[in-house]
Order: sequence, then structure tokens, then C-alpha cells
Amino acid sequence: MSTLTAATFRPSTAVERVSARSLRVAQPASNDEIISLAMGEPGFDTPPGIRLAAHAALEAGFTHYAHPNGDPELRAALAELVRTDDVLITHGGTSGLAAAVLAIVNPGDTVVLPDPTYSLYADLVHLAGGQCRPVPLLANLHWDLDALADVLPTAKLFIFCNPANPTGIVHTREELEVVAQHATLVLADEAYSDLVYTDTPFVSALDIGSLAPRTVYCQTFSKAYAMTGWRIGYLAGPREIVAAAARLHATLVGPLNPATQRAALAALVDGAGPVEQMRELYQARRDLMATGLAGINGLHLDTPDGAFYAFPRYDHDLPAVDLVAHLRRHGVAVRPGSEFGRAGEHHIRLSFAAEPSAITAGLDRVRTGLRHLEELR
Repeated sequence: MSTLTAATFRPSTAVERVSARSLRVAQPASNDEIISLAMGEPGFDTPPGIRLAAHAALEAGFTHYAHPNGDPELRAALAELVRTDDVLITHGGTSGLAAAVLAIVNPGDTVVLPDPTYSLYADLVHLAGGQCRPVPLLANLHWDLDALADVLPTAKLFIFCNPANPTGIVHTREELEVVAQHATLVLADEAYSDLVYTDTPFVSALDIGSLAPRTVYCQTFSKAYAMTGWRIGYLAGPREIVAAAARLHATLVGPLNPATQRAALAALVDGAGPVEQMRELYQARRDLMATGLAGINGLHLDTPDGAFYAFPRYDHDLPAVDLVAHLRRHGVAVRPGSEFGRAGEHHIRLSFAAEPSAITAGLDRVRTGLRHLEELR
């Protein structure tokens, strides 16, 4: 028998598939000289009532294993909210997405993704051995419905986020109804659905009658409730798919800690006020960022309708990863659009979850960095 050493070890083919194809970019650590507009989490602490509920749960003895599918009272409240009996509590939205993809996708299956979109989706498809079929967005960053109509009939699954990361676009009822014309399964990641800044009410995939029965709905408490560090989300959808995802979730990570689930229940019951307050502050920060970006030569922004990201296109003939590195040398961190898909090239993603002062100062550094590029031409 041969002896395994560091020199002879090879990762599994699943790891190799993800490593070879992933577009995800690890940001260098920020420091006192860097203003970060690259964050993907709320700029607020979890509201006090939610934190107090967790403390009370711990004092009440919620310190043992929870039910594998989640706290029954929390699941019941969520089932009423999303109008289904099949809810699985997950370790954040990430574990929910992973459990859903691995429960649905077989090796060789085709999965359609908007391009650009949240980069985790493609990594999960590759982990499952599936094949990604990216469909570039239109110039206005909405879905290309004709292109989707061509590819959806031969696909196993369509994954999207709405409101969208990285674009901040809110996809419309009309877009969802076109998707509903096809028999493809849908994984709808609606993590930012409470962070919408338009007068038109948000339309969930669950609101489309012909789409809801084949929609796997993924949600998280991370964004709207500022609970990223708590790691709690949930899946809802067709009974057979949720059961399969629950089996995988139990195998990979097991049940979520019970005190966090009681805090999430408190968020559902009493969290609407703080969520609306944070949404209003994000909208003001969105307006601040949009105004600042409009004053920078060479950047072109479709004003985001939701989430907390701006995704401007830039004119410079420079790959996005190189532009991001250049801007870091000028003291500001943003994310390259190419991290979210090849059609995201020549875009950068900026987060307006940052404090207003950081947004203003960070955009000043973006302006300086781009002006420096002009001088080098």
C-alpha cells in the first residue's frame, strides 16, 4: 500500500471542477488606508430586539440539538409567509442554495444562469457536475428574454437572484412570466426582496401562479435583518425537492443552533420596523452613490432598483481585475464585474451598504484613480 504524502495527494474531481472554473475573487485584506466599497453585507448591526431574543432563548435552555428541518414554530411562521407547508431551515442562504443545487443537478445537466450573476451559483453547479449555460444580460441589465426562450427548454434548472447581485436590477413580472412559459425548474434566490426602492411592488417568483409550483425559493435573514453572522436562511418549494435538499443538508451540516432560530422567529414577528428603517437608509445611500458616480467621467450607471449594489460600466480598455487593482492602489476597494460572469467584464461592483462618509470618500478615490488612468493614456 502506498503512503499518502502532501506531494502525492490530489483533491477530488469535485474540488478540481470548482477550482478550474470558479470566477470568484478573494479580496486582499483591507486596512486603515483602504476604504472598502466591496462589502456584500449590511452596514448595520442586528436590531436589538433580535439580539435580545437570542439571549432569552439561551437563558430558556435552547442549547440542544434542534429538529433536523428546523424549529417547528419558525417553520410554521415561514410556511404561512410563503404559502407552503414545505420549509427547511438552513445554515444561511449559502447552505440552502448548495442543498438545492446538489439535490436537483446530476452530472451533465444543463443549468441556465444570467450573466453576470452571483458567482456562487456556477461554483455549486460545477460541484454537482452540471454544465452552466450563461445567458448575457441586455444592455439595461435585464434578462434577454429571447435568448432565455431558446435555452430554457433544454435546461434542468434556471437559477437567478431578484433583486439581482451584482446589478441591483429588480426583475419584473413580465420577465418572470416569460420564464413561466417553460417547464424548467427554477431556483429563485430572493435574499434582497425587502430592499427595493421603486414605487412598483416587488413580484416574487412565488407570485406567478404557473411558476410557483416548480420554484425552489431560497431566502435568508442575512440581508434585510442584518443577520449575516447568524447564518440562518431557509428553502421552500415542491415537497420532493425540499425533502431531498433536507437529506443533503442534514448530511453536510446538520441542524442550525436553536437560539438563532428563536431570534429569527422574533425577527419575523417584530422586525418589520427596523427593516423599513434600514431600507430607507439604503435608499438614501443609493441616491448618494448614484449622484457621485454620475459625476465621474468614464462611468455609466443604470440606477439600481434594489439590493445595495451599483454596477457601472467603464470606458477604459482594461480588464476589470486590473482596474480593481489600480483602484486599490488609490485607496478604495471595489469588486470586478468579471467575478460575476464573463459578460460582467468592463463593469465594477460598488456597495452602498457602507457609511455615507465612506461612500463619499471612496467615490473621490475612484474619481482620482480613473483620472490617473486618463493621464497615463
